[in-house]
Order: sequence, then C-alpha cells, then structure tokens
Amino acid sequence: MKGSAIAYLGIEVFVKVDRPIGSSHPDYPDQIYLVNYGFVPDTVSGDGEELDCYILGEHKPLKEYTGKCIAVIHRLKEDDDKLVIAPENRDFTDSEIRLLTEFQEKYFESVILR
Repeated sequence: MKGSAIAYLGIEVFVKVDRPIGSSHPDYPDQIYLVNYGFVPDTVSGDGEELDCYILGEHKPLKEYTGKCIAVIHRLKEDDDKLVIAPENRDFTDSEIRLLTEFQEKYFESVILR
C-alpha cells in the first residue's frame, strides 16, 4: 500500500534477502537479479505479501541486511511498492535507481517517491 511504504522513507530497515545478487527468479529462470532483493519481515504490502526491497550499493550476495530506505518505487498499475535500501552513507539518484532495478522494473510502469 502506497501510504505504508512511504512511512519507511529515511529510516533504517531490516531486510531478509530471499533473492541474492546473481540468483534467478523462481518463476522466470532467465531473469537474473542484478542487486540483492528481499523483504521486510512481518509486514504486509498491498499485494498481500511482505513488503519487497531492492538493496543497492552492496555487491556480494547477502542473506540479510540493515540499511536506510532512500526511495520507494511505486508501481502505478499494481499494488506492490518496492523499498529502495542503501548503506547509511550512500545515496542514489532516480536515474541510478532506474538503471539498477531495470532488470525487473522494465515490465512495470512506476514512479520513484522520495
């Protein structure tokens, strides 16, 4: 849900990584994750699943991660927002976020919320 995802902006978030960098999507094996991807445990997003997260700025496969939410990717035709998580001392421009998440987000129409 858009409102609840926005609440994470600027705060530290714990992420459980279920698709580490270099792994493939469970339903689409040709889709390789170019960043670590996971979820915030014990949350519920608009799609009924846990709130998903892209982790930027970490280049090795992770199992879990704590970082700062720097943006929200809000999908316009789906109720499935994605948090963008980065190390405390790093920031990424909207263009960099688009480039780094394009491998998956190219299939969806979205806006980046700050």
